[in-house]
Amino acid sequence: MADKLHTFNTISEYHKFRGLPAPQHPLISVSYCIPNSKDIPFSRDGFQSLSCNFYIIILKRNSNGKLKYGHYKYDFNEGVMIFMAAGQIFGIESVFNEKPDGWVLMIHPDFLAKTHLISTIHQYEYFGYAIHEALFLSKKEEISMINILKSIRHEYHSNIDHYSKNIIIAHIELLLSYSERYYNRQFITRSIPNHQVLSKLEIILNDYFATDSLIDVGLPNVQEIAEKLYLSPNYLSGLLKNLTGMSTQQHIHAKLIESAKEKLSSTMLSVSEIAYQLGFEHPQSFSKLFKSKTSLSPLEFRQSFD
Repeated sequence: MADKLHTFNTISEYHKFRGLPAPQHPLISVSYCIPNSKDIPFSRDGFQSLSCNFYIIILKRNSNGKLKYGHYKYDFNEGVMIFMAAGQIFGIESVFNEKPDGWVLMIHPDFLAKTHLISTIHQYEYFGYAIHEALFLSKKEEISMINILKSIRHEYHSNIDHYSKNIIIAHIELLLSYSERYYNRQFITRSIPNHQVLSKLEIILNDYFATDSLIDVGLPNVQEIAEKLYLSPNYLSGLLKNLTGMSTQQHIHAKLIESAKEKLSSTMLSVSEIAYQLGFEHPQSFSKLFKSKTSLSPLEFRQSFD
């Protein structure tokens, strides 16, 4: 029998579930000192599955517990930030005899209504990053983030006026902008593991285009490639853009064009046959993509060798 998924539509519901005091504001909450998890009913494998219809940003320290998205888990052995978009499913592990401390920011989408952040928050790709790529912070960075969280809490705890929401939104944007900066830093400082991902991507694409499987399964898509690398699609594209300037889709297309050029220059196959071998159902789609990438039609490219 499947374990129950706890779904929370409001911040108040989540506060009650976690044993927190009622929130001062119904649409935004900053909580300090994450309570001991033993008061939560946990599933048989030690994880309780949760889904919240609001954004959650966690800065958690001094804990041996784990958090899980799907099959991925990681430890909270250092200061770390995690970003969860509204509606995502995550799990919290039951850990006893510990005293974790940290901060949790919860933002209901309704709080962002009639602000430009309602449309721009989706541009921050770390809300979709693989769970094992949480944001690690230096002590100085951690202090900066905590100060922003305190400022948000102070603002909605004070007397609410016409300026309060705009000030809180500005603090949230500052937090997100710093997070984006630190994530980009993390890409750079972890260049060796990132280049290993790039090498694995090359092997996966080579395997795809070296066999006849494209005839049966079609071109690989970004989701399939990301799953083979155990990364989220957004994180993989962000990493590749940082390393190479190209997204995952652009890497797939580059490998496809490379394979097409090889076939056009070294075989007598027709353009339609090559398109079919490369996973295209319609030769016209292949020709259109090829010309968009090379400024030549497949036939023009082949004729350039005559």
